Amino acid sequence: MAEKSKILIIGATGYIGKFIVEASVNAGHPTFALVRESSGSDPVKGKLVESFKNSGVTLLLGDLNDQHCLVRAIKQVDVVISALGKTALVDQFKIIAAIKEAGNIKRFFPSEFGNDVDRVHAVEPAKSAFAMKAQIRRAVEVEEIPHTYVSSNYFSGDYLRTMVQPELSVPPRERVIILGDGNPKVIFNDEHDVGAYTIKAVDDPRTLNKILYIRPPKNVYSFNELVSLWEKKIGKTLERIYVPEEQILKQIQESPFPSSVILSINHSAFVKGDQTNFEIDPSFGIEASELYPDVKYTSVEEYLDQFV
Repeated sequence: MAEKSKILIIGATGYIGKFIVEASVNAGHPTFALVRESSGSDPVKGKLVESFKNSGVTLLLGDLNDQHCLVRAIKQVDVVISALGKTALVDQFKIIAAIKEAGNIKRFFPSEFGNDVDRVHAVEPAKSAFAMKAQIRRAVEVEEIPHTYVSSNYFSGDYLRTMVQPELSVPPRERVIILGDGNPKVIFNDEHDVGAYTIKAVDDPRTLNKILYIRPPKNVYSFNELVSLWEKKIGKTLERIYVPEEQILKQIQESPFPSSVILSINHSAFVKGDQTNFEIDPSFGIEASELYPDVKYTSVEEYLDQFV
C-alpha cells in the first residue's frame, strides 16, 4: 500500500481548518499545522492547538510573512491545504511563491470551500471576494502547481443550523424569511464531511487539477423544499415571507460590512442559483459523493433532526 502523503494545513485553527486537521489525522496522514506563536495565548485557539498536539499533529511555528520559514515548513510535507479565512485570502500568493521555491509539493488546495468562483453571478461585495479566489486559481495554474479546488457550497453549521435566518441560532418555529422565490437549489454540507472529502482527494489522481464539488444528492434543496421538510419534522406550518430580488439588492447596498458580504453571497446562491445552475463536466470537475461512496455523509434531513 502506498505511503500516505504528509499534509500541511495553513489556517488550521480557523473555521473549516480544524475539521480538515481532524479528517487528516483520522485518515492516518502525517499531519502538520502551521501556527503562530501568539496562538498559544489566545484562549480559543490555544485549546485547539493543544488538542492538535494531543492527537499527534506536528506543530510548525511560523508566519506567512516569513518566506524562509514558510518554505522550510513546506519542504517537510507533500501536500499543502490552505484554510485561510476571507480576510487573509491575498496571503495565498505568498504560499504559492513558497511552494514554487520549495519545489516538492505534489498537490495544493487553495482556500476555496464555498461556491465555484469561476461560475458565479455575484454582486458586490461578494463579487470582489470571489474574484480574489479566482485570481488565486489563475496564479496556481500559471505556476503549474498541481492542485485541487474544493467547492463545498454552504456549511451546515453556518447556514442550515439557522435556515439562513440571521437573527436566530436554531431553525425557526414561527416564520421564515425566504430570499427570492425560494426555487433555486442550494447545497448544505456538514463540516466534518467537507474535511473528510477534502482529505480523500489528497492522494487521488482523479482529482488532480480538477474541481472537487461536494454536491451529495440528499443535500440539495430549494429554500421552499427546505422549509417544507422542516415543517413536516416539527408538525407546524411556518409563515413564509418572500423577499424580492430588488429588495435584497437594496439591503446589500445599505448593510455594513460584513453583513453585506453574507447577503451578497446568499443572493448569488438563493436568487441566482449559482451553486447548482450548471452541470459538472468531467473536463473540469468531479462530484465527491459519487467518487467516495464510502464516506457516510450527514444528509440535510439527518442534520435537522438534532433541532426537532
